[in-house]
Amino acid sequence: MAAELHVELVAADRSVWSGEATLVIARTTSGDIGVMPGHQPLLGVLESGPVTIRTSEGATVIAAVHGGFISFADDKLSLLAEICELADEIDAQRAERALERAKTDSDAAAERRAEVRLRAVAVR
Repeated sequence: MAAELHVELVAADRSVWSGEATLVIARTTSGDIGVMPGHQPLLGVLESGPVTIRTSEGATVIAAVHGGFISFADDKLSLLAEICELADEIDAQRAERALERAKTDSDAAAERRAEVRLRAVAVR
């Protein structure tokens, strides 16, 4: 069994993160899943939520992911997101304002996106 897996986190408009990791945790339509080297092949649908990547160097990368797909085979994990932001890229105050606007406008999708962004920032 390999000690690490190669991860590609890609949004519709850019490559967000790429590197070696020991663990990735993501939310799928079937629930939260943890993928480690040697995991069984999988293909799933990503739900909106934070994705946690434990890098081979021991760092933790957090990203807010809004929908997409997850695929794993041969120690290569692909996360293909509709929208994705690293926690370090998120302006928490802006996300809080977006959450308030979404609540005022009764926009459930925008509210969910803002909540996911705030959860990703809180974890970092």
